[in-house]
Amino acid sequence: MIKFNKKDIKKVRTIKVFIDAAYQIIEEEGIEKVTIRKVAKIAGYNSATIYNYFDNCNQLIFFASIRFMEDYVKEMPEYIAQGDNELEKLILMWECFCYHSFKKPKIYYAIFADDIGGKPGNLVKNYYKLFPEDLGSPPEELIPMLMETDLSKRTSIAMKPSIEAGFIPEESASELDEAIRLIYHGMLSLIIHNRIECEPEKATSQVMKHINRVLKTANIDL
Repeated sequence: MIKFNKKDIKKVRTIKVFIDAAYQIIEEEGIEKVTIRKVAKIAGYNSATIYNYFDNCNQLIFFASIRFMEDYVKEMPEYIAQGDNELEKLILMWECFCYHSFKKPKIYYAIFADDIGGKPGNLVKNYYKLFPEDLGSPPEELIPMLMETDLSKRTSIAMKPSIEAGFIPEESASELDEAIRLIYHGMLSLIIHNRIECEPEKATSQVMKHINRVLKTANIDL
């Protein structure tokens, strides 16, 4: 995606028009129906113009998909508030993330797994520059994690308070992080490719069972 300055009203407006058009297609027809040609038609531009602003169609889908995460972003603080310590809060973070992922698997795959080119972390920050209202006003300590779509970096940020509080040994953190991410990606992939029929609640319960098992295997007191 091109760099932009919020003061460049014309450029910002054009980018928003394309994102809004892609969002409309996802909402009305499904994420798999988004094409550059269809977005251009709805937006009232020719297809070539879109490539002046986005590197590829997946990148445009990425931006439009972030808006569908609004319910997750709003509910995350409520989930975390149920935890009595940093480890419980970490587990609840994953529970919230898994539930919303499996509720909208194609959306979360587009954001956290698909190839969009460029640096996803920078792109999500650009999105919230365009649409700050979609971020709302989450607790300050959650913002670095919410701004990160690289799951490795995201989970590292989420795990840091549990390490600092002594719940997770720093030397075990990287291995635990990788194991949890692989469990999550495994379930998301099964759902995306129709290899399993599972309600979001059940899929979340299964993944959380394995996450808890991984933590127990590492002698983490739950």
